[in-house]
Amino acid sequence: MAKPRILSGVQPTGNLHLGNYLGAIRNWVEMQSQYDNYFCVVDLHAITAPHNPATLAENTYAIAALYLACGIDLQYSTIFVQSHVSAHAELAWLLNCITPMNWLTDMIQFKEKALKQGENVGVGLLDYPVLMAADILLYNADKVPVGEDQKQHLELTRDIVDRFNHQFGKGEKVLKSPQPLIRKEGARVMSLTDGTKKMSKSDPSEQSRINILDSPEDISKKIRKCKTDTMPGLTFDDPERPECQNLLTLYMLLSGKTKDEVAAECADMRWGDFKKLLTETTVNALKPIQDKYHEIMAEQSYLESILREGRQKAEVVAQQTLRDVKIALGYSLPL
Repeated sequence: MAKPRILSGVQPTGNLHLGNYLGAIRNWVEMQSQYDNYFCVVDLHAITAPHNPATLAENTYAIAALYLACGIDLQYSTIFVQSHVSAHAELAWLLNCITPMNWLTDMIQFKEKALKQGENVGVGLLDYPVLMAADILLYNADKVPVGEDQKQHLELTRDIVDRFNHQFGKGEKVLKSPQPLIRKEGARVMSLTDGTKKMSKSDPSEQSRINILDSPEDISKKIRKCKTDTMPGLTFDDPERPECQNLLTLYMLLSGKTKDEVAAECADMRWGDFKKLLTETTVNALKPIQDKYHEIMAEQSYLESILREGRQKAEVVAQQTLRDVKIALGYSLPL
């Protein structure tokens, strides 16, 4: 019996941070043997905001290498670059034409990011959820690993599926409706400078995040300077102490200990002692990933061969879905 299929991806916009790793990639690694996995580097999404053309390709290869370094296994998973499979852009256009405008203007992330970009906001930012829907639907994904902030976009994907199948399916389900796969712990890692905000690559402050490739010195400096509070003891689940909750959760996830074990170990700790413990744990957890990453990046031909094979495998599935959609819409196909 075929395994359920998963599709997910990360933008090549700067270095991956602990939020990306603990909230997404580590989850992919732990469950990958249970699924047929398609993991892409979503470089088309990367240009919905101002970007640097000089580093886009370099960052794309870096993210693919980090997938492998973090433990994505090619026995269970296909790794490819989104823009290398033209069906993503083509299906996005076809879905655009059946997606009501108000569905997109209602997206919370569009409203938030559009405010930041002001008059320079591009159509791509508004249309980003439709491209995300195309990414998912091309591969007939059964489940999509998402954070809480992406659930609205996945619901939009499901709405698009329902609308397309109703209007053009003639009783058949041309497109498959995906389900969210959300990790309970660590699904939303918060900023080191504000425990109420998500750790993000778009935050202008490097101090707000620990990047997977940060040196031990940088990790130590960031944790030493991270925001804490003045209350005695360290405890989980206190809504008045968001930074304490975030840092304890980071330690729990990176150490592999249970919540009860961390609560008992850290209950009477001072912040200074805890920060030393968190620093040591973080450095030790990231070192094997960093070593593997540098090994992969030193073998550029190896990485290129993986992405080439990934593109070939992805195209077979994507082109079949695109063909089914175009037939349902009434297009004549090339002879």
